[in-house]
Amino acid sequence: MLAPGGTRIDDGDKTKMTNHCVFSANEDHETIRNYAQVFNKLIRRYKYLEKAFEDEMKKLLLFLKAFSETEQTKLAMLSGILLGNGTLPATILTSLFTDSLVKEGIAASFAVKLFKAWMAEKDANSVTSSLRKANLDKRLLELFPVNRQSVDHFAKYFTDAGLKELSDFLRIQQSLGTRKELQKELQERLSQECPIKEVVLYVKEEMKRNDLPETAVIGLLWTCIMNAVEWNKKEELVAEQALKHLKQYAPLLAVFSSQGQSELILLQKVQEYCYDNIHFMKAFQKIVVLFYKADVLSEEAILKWYKEAHVAKGKSVFLDQMKKFVEWLQNAEEESESEGEEN
Repeated sequence: MLAPGGTRIDDGDKTKMTNHCVFSANEDHETIRNYAQVFNKLIRRYKYLEKAFEDEMKKLLLFLKAFSETEQTKLAMLSGILLGNGTLPATILTSLFTDSLVKEGIAASFAVKLFKAWMAEKDANSVTSSLRKANLDKRLLELFPVNRQSVDHFAKYFTDAGLKELSDFLRIQQSLGTRKELQKELQERLSQECPIKEVVLYVKEEMKRNDLPETAVIGLLWTCIMNAVEWNKKEELVAEQALKHLKQYAPLLAVFSSQGQSELILLQKVQEYCYDNIHFMKAFQKIVVLFYKADVLSEEAILKWYKEAHVAKGKSVFLDQMKKFVEWLQNAEEESESEGEEN
């Protein structure tokens, strides 16, 4: 228990000390787990202790400087185990974002020990899921001072500590955040009908700045282009409207579908969109042919999609739609091969 300002109330007063204390226990996972079980059983028996215990733990973490390094380690292990067995909620970690703890490096070193103990109790997915629910997934960088709040620094620090799963998790979260921002900005530019050259330049700069691959961008572009229009509710009119709209933006898609994998992702996105939006079911083949003629999709990508890379959504309908065009592509390919042999 702590007095205001972070000094231990029982400092020097032996009458207030019990022989059973986490801080005097051996520094190993099994021993600390036994202490965690005591708290767990007490709180299960007396539910009213739950909130009080959570509040006390938050206070203890706020004043970590009052404890020695070995005491901090044991407290981190205990906290991790209690988080793992559900006795404590992940929200207690907000105490670690206190300026003084962050500046002195206590927050990061404590967090590493805590996460190790947590992952020894539960798998990485369970840990990251709890962080998401507590809205802490986007705040992990705050464990470091402002000048070190980079994904690279976090990744190195946590990977060196044997927590690569958390490094990978943060990278994915940052990437998702970047994509959401990019999608929002793209949507804005397309709704304002910005010139395609400007949009291409903007996307290329963002890709470079955030280290985004083409395969991550092509799906976003398709979504934004399709969201930029109020589609006709009549099936017979929507195909015509879609082809006119997509013809306008084909040059934009062509820039970011220069790799085979990007083309396949685009094809799969078109397939899913046409399946999810019932009025587009019959428009799939027309869209693919338009993209083929506009050099957005190559015949190799279309044939690969047809043979093996299509998704399950409405596949029989779309494969049937594409059958004649695929046969035409295959015949054209065979003719060009035989001509090459004759020459």
